Amino acid sequence: MSILRIQSLADFPETLKGGVVAIGNFDGVHRGHQSVLCQAVNLAKANGVSATVLTFEPHPRTFFKPDSPVFRLTDAKTKAELFGALGFDCVVEHAFDGDLSSTPAADFVRDLLVEKFGVSHVVTGYDFHFGKGREGSPQFLMQSGETHGFSATIVTAFSDEGGGVVSSSRIRECLSEGKLAEANGLLGFSYRVSGEVVKGAQLGRTLGYPTANISLPPEATLAHGIYAVRAKLADGTIHNGVASYGRRPTFDNGEALLESFIFDFSADLYGQEITIYLESWLRGEEKFDSAEALVEQMDKDSEEAKAYLSMLGPEEGLLPVIHC
Repeated sequence: MSILRIQSLADFPETLKGGVVAIGNFDGVHRGHQSVLCQAVNLAKANGVSATVLTFEPHPRTFFKPDSPVFRLTDAKTKAELFGALGFDCVVEHAFDGDLSSTPAADFVRDLLVEKFGVSHVVTGYDFHFGKGREGSPQFLMQSGETHGFSATIVTAFSDEGGGVVSSSRIRECLSEGKLAEANGLLGFSYRVSGEVVKGAQLGRTLGYPTANISLPPEATLAHGIYAVRAKLADGTIHNGVASYGRRPTFDNGEALLESFIFDFSADLYGQEITIYLESWLRGEEKFDSAEALVEQMDKDSEEAKAYLSMLGPEEGLLPVIHC
């Protein structure tokens, strides 16, 4: 489902005013976030009004600590795609800057929610705070709704089947430890990375494994290793493959890259924007004694990736499993 993305409230359409607004950072759009987001979508459907997400760019933690940026699970574009899949009409990617961080909570409610959105109902998670010094608590939001004539729903923590709370920090930890199956289970879809294909050292070509390479931001803590992946190309087609994320210790131990070998594919992808879906963790990154030993292992990795990917349905993992 297509979704309207806007960065300035001045561009918020009059036709969408009076709707339901879900507010949060929603980094990951994981199952915990989906429990909040679907409440908003379902309320909007029930009342015949619009459903909008209000989120913030950059991530507030990165704004306050620019020297220690947070490892983002989803960039703004990916979040918008996931919001659209859940049924939202619009996402407002509001700038998180000095002005917003110093805005009193009461002004946030009056100026943004009431005047700009004309909101009829607000939905947030139990831990959402807003306004200068995080003074705007969920309780404050509910009380403000009584004053300004809108309703508010505060969604409690969402726990997985084992009773653990689903959170972005937990998913980051899983990804850093190579626990991809657990991370994907908490997300409710396959973890994915998008970016422009860049040139590497082109070592893969000499080994018979030409790769499409994507640079991840330096704050990314994705475990170095080998993954079974699917690649979505600029033309929308999906292809199976195997990928390595790491520093190539057998050769140069250089900058970390996500290097994806796409099966049965030979076209030039340089400069194109692609998305790599990480489907299964195969093994950790290793240093081999020779290029021949590495290729032998890569052949085994490819066969293992093909076996795993052959079990997936064509759309499995691409979109959230939940349907609002």
